[in-house]
Amino acid sequence: MNESGERDKRGESGGSGEKPQRPPEPGGGLLMGRPFGVPVYVAPSWFLVAALITWVFGGQLDRVLPELGNLRYLVSLFFAVAFYASVLVHELAHTVAALRFKLPVRRIQLQFFGGVSEIEKESETPGREFVLAFVGPLLSLVLGGVFYAGMRIVEPGTVPGVLLAGLMISNLIVAAFNLLPGLPLDGGRMLRAIVWKITGKPMSGTIAAAWVGRALAVAVLIGLPLLTHTGALGNSTQDIGGMETVTDALLAAILAAIIWTGAGNSLRMARLREHLPDLRARTLTRRAVPVESATPLSEALRRANAAGARALVVVDGQGEPTGVVRETAIVGVPEHRRPWVAVSGLAQDLTEDMKIAAELAGEALLERLRAAPATEYLVVEETGEIYGVLSTADVERAFVSAMARPR
Repeated sequence: MNESGERDKRGESGGSGEKPQRPPEPGGGLLMGRPFGVPVYVAPSWFLVAALITWVFGGQLDRVLPELGNLRYLVSLFFAVAFYASVLVHELAHTVAALRFKLPVRRIQLQFFGGVSEIEKESETPGREFVLAFVGPLLSLVLGGVFYAGMRIVEPGTVPGVLLAGLMISNLIVAAFNLLPGLPLDGGRMLRAIVWKITGKPMSGTIAAAWVGRALAVAVLIGLPLLTHTGALGNSTQDIGGMETVTDALLAAILAAIIWTGAGNSLRMARLREHLPDLRARTLTRRAVPVESATPLSEALRRANAAGARALVVVDGQGEPTGVVRETAIVGVPEHRRPWVAVSGLAQDLTEDMKIAAELAGEALLERLRAAPATEYLVVEETGEIYGVLSTADVERAFVSAMARPR
């Protein structure tokens, strides 16, 4: 399973004179390595799934290779690790394709029911979107073929034979499941690319693939237990007990929830990207008044109110900006103390990273803010003239509004 994620995480500088810190390394579990420069994390939920696979596959081994005894669980654990290594190969296929198309990949995360490649930007064309989605299932099919070839070499009914058979089947299942034509699955992204190509509108493709994904979620919730209990999957209905019924229903509910939630998230992210051009530094910027460092806070606020401004910029004797007064710091000063507190004590020293152009908009604006996290930024014209102050709180509110606003 593949997702592209757009995150807007910012740190808050602690006090005056503190330089904004770089964004922290993306987390998400245990760091396993950096193939192609992309960090790979194993989420805590993976250990739960690995234990479940070890227990279930161990039960299967007990019927096929009873002579193994308790060693079957060691073999089962090896299978669980090998299976997730196959999932990693699937995700690396997405990553390599994304990097080939110059799309940044934030991280790969192995988690409950598969993996996620967090690609930070949208494909520029439907053709690239199709290729980016298809390479994952293609690699899973190739791995299935490799394991099948290995089965032809080893002796059937042995530990290597059973492991290769299990890995072949599991990779074919991963490929088939991901080819289902609904978001957030790879098949959904392929369907999105096809509709995008036909209509010329990426949003139309997303809407179609997301609703097919929701239909798939309902089908999985109802259909998976029915398939199991009717023997349609080749199993004997006489062997089905109460525990198997509960397990099948729980598995179906979890898969359906993952697909339904992923389809909704894909729809919301597409809506956000459509509205990204509306996020402009110039329109989101608060008007600011320049004040010298020794100015009492009460006087600075009086000037701001008189000018209809909502922000304060500290300037030196030549009128050059040296700091931005933090809104949270102003709120923390009781009104009766404001005549005795100078604005310099509430200002965050201004660095070049905290100056942004008034014409920045959309993804370029978000990338600029991500590169230098802060609570406020000085917005300047091309001439260097002060335009105002941009608050991250205002950007976040615009984000929420864009997410909620239908197109």
